[in-house]
Amino acid sequence: MARKLYGISGSRAIRAIWGIEETGIEYEHVPTHFRGDAQSDDYLAVNPNGRIPALVDGDLLLCESVAINLYLAKNYGGDLYPQDPANEARAFQWSVWGISEIEPLQMQIVIQKFFVPEDKRDAAVIEQAAKNLERPLKVLDAALADSPYLLGDQFTVADLNVASVMLLLKMVGHDYSSHTNVQRWADACYSRDALARAQARD
Repeated sequence: MARKLYGISGSRAIRAIWGIEETGIEYEHVPTHFRGDAQSDDYLAVNPNGRIPALVDGDLLLCESVAINLYLAKNYGGDLYPQDPANEARAFQWSVWGISEIEPLQMQIVIQKFFVPEDKRDAAVIEQAAKNLERPLKVLDAALADSPYLLGDQFTVADLNVASVMLLLKMVGHDYSSHTNVQRWADACYSRDALARAQARD
């Protein structure tokens, strides 16, 4: 079966690269940069949005990192995917939560720190985004108060999707150590061998 994952680790594609590495299945990594490569005619035939990542699994063409991870976990991930409907729903909930509650705020910081020239950066935007992140981080901290991972004692696709979104917070140096449960959980997630393998996929 032809199985390919397009993207590079230094982008949002790291989420899906981490996800496929967690499953342990064989695949071809196709290094695809978000500028240039992703706008080529060949790649647009895979993902007409012109964004990375994208997964080809046989006849399936799939984009959006969180959707890719849910698919990979369900089909190839074994215990990575919850078996009961209630925890499956919670995995969906946390996956959507990560991209709706954390990502928009962290992207404000990323844009200011990495895409706006230093002399034009707006420190107030960074400060306000950091302040607004406290609310979802408190929610996450409370959810992790009684268990090491979001769905219990085991790392699942719920943790994978939220932690992979929050890699950007780690990249910009946002300090959430005051949320001790979040810090403990993040340390456990980011120490996984699959992530180290994914980060080596340039």
